[in-house]
Amino acid sequence: MAHTAPQPFAVPAERALTGALTVPGDKSISHRALMFASLAVGESRISGLLEGEDVLATAAAMRAMGAHIERGADDIWRVNGVGVGGLRQPDTALEMGNSGTSTRLLMGLVASHPITVTFTGDASLSGRPMGRVIEPLSQMGADITASPGGRLPLMVRGICPAVPITYTLPVASAQVKSAVLLAGLNTPGITRVVEPVATRDHSERMLRGFGADLTVEETSECRVISLVGEPELKPQDITVPGDPSSAGFWLVAASIVPGSDIVVRNVGLNPTRIGLITALRMMGADIAELDPRTVGGEPVADLRVRHAALTAIDVPANLAPSMIDEYPVLFVAAAFATGRTTARGAHELRVKESDRIATMAAALGACGVAYEEHEDGLAITGTGGGPIPGGATIASKLDHRIAMSMVVAGLHAAATITIDDIAPVATSYPAFFQTLASLTQITEETHA
Repeated sequence: MAHTAPQPFAVPAERALTGALTVPGDKSISHRALMFASLAVGESRISGLLEGEDVLATAAAMRAMGAHIERGADDIWRVNGVGVGGLRQPDTALEMGNSGTSTRLLMGLVASHPITVTFTGDASLSGRPMGRVIEPLSQMGADITASPGGRLPLMVRGICPAVPITYTLPVASAQVKSAVLLAGLNTPGITRVVEPVATRDHSERMLRGFGADLTVEETSECRVISLVGEPELKPQDITVPGDPSSAGFWLVAASIVPGSDIVVRNVGLNPTRIGLITALRMMGADIAELDPRTVGGEPVADLRVRHAALTAIDVPANLAPSMIDEYPVLFVAAAFATGRTTARGAHELRVKESDRIATMAAALGACGVAYEEHEDGLAITGTGGGPIPGGATIASKLDHRIAMSMVVAGLHAAATITIDDIAPVATSYPAFFQTLASLTQITEETHA
C-alpha cells in the first residue's frame, strides 16, 4: 500500500508507562493461519487475527485465488478453503503492499500450482530482493521472472506436478523455509528443508495441526524438516497468541523509562521467538512471566515489566534467528544501558523493509547516541540510564519497526524526537499509538 501523505509524530518524552495492554495477534501465525485454512477442505475459524495491512494483503490474495474469507461481527475470521491443489488463477496481479512475508510464502504456494501469478508491492517491498526464495522454487520447476536484482514486480509460473527437493538453507530464514514447505504441499513425494540454524517453527506446528504429514529430525549439526506432499488438510479453530515482536516495543519502553510498570497480556513465547526477552534479561531487565499456559499449541504468558537499570552485553549471535525483527528495538535498549553493547550476527537486517542496520545507525546517531556500524549489526555505547540527547527528525524509510523503535527511544530523550512518517506502522500494529496514549496517559490535547 502506498503512503502518499507522510504522517509525522513528535514523541512525548519522560512519561512513565503504567497499566496493562494486549498486543495484536502474532503476525507470523496470522499469515500462516489464513494460508493453511485456505488450503483446507471445510470451514476454519480464526480468533485473535492481526488485522494489520500485511495480514489483510494475505487475506486478499487468498480470496483472489478462490478461498472464501470473511470477518464476522464477533471478530472471528471464517475461512472456507479450496483444498491443496485447488487454487485458481487470480484475475489480476496480487498487491502485497509492504508485506515480505506474504510475498515469499505465497510465491511458494503458487510455485506448485498450475497458475501464473504476478506479485507487486509498494516502494519499500519492491526494493527487497527475492532471490533466496526464487532459487529453491526454481529447483522445484517453477518459472519465475523477476525485475532486475530479483525484485518485485515478479511473475511466478507454477508447475504441477512440481519436483520434490532437499534444500539446505544458506542463511537462517523462516520465510524461505516456509516457502519451500508451502510449495511441497502440492508436490508428490517428500520435500525436505535442512536448517543449519533453527528458525521460528510456526509453519511446522501449524501444518501438523492441519493434518499434514510432517516430521522434524534434530541432529547436532542441523534440523531436517520432511513434508509428505498432497495431504488433505482439515479445517481448524485457531486462536492467535499476541505477537512477541509487537510486545518487544513495550518491553523495552518500560525497561528504559523510569517509573514504568506494565503488564503485557497474552504474549506468545514460542522458543524460536524469545531472543529479545533473553537478551533483555541478560542486560538486567525486570521481566516476569505470569500465568504461563498453552494456547493453540503455542506457549503463552502475561509479562510484567518494570523499569530496571540495564547493563551492556555482547549479544550472542545464536540469538539472531529468534529475534531478527526485534534488533531495532534492542539497539534502542542498548542506547540506555551502562557500557558498550555489541549486537551482531544479523546480516538479514540489511534486506528487511529498509536496511535496518544503516537506518537505525543513522537514527540513533542523529539523536546523539555513540555507535559503531558493522556489516552484521551495531556496537552501541549507552547513557547509563539517563536520557539520550534526542532533538532530531528521524527518517523511518517506510519501515514500521524503525518508526516504532524510535518512538520508544523518544520516550526517554532530553529533546523531542520526531518521526518523519508513522503511516507504515499500520502494516503490523494499527493500535500502537492508541496503546501508547493509554500507557502514558496522554491525550490529543496534551500531545498537541
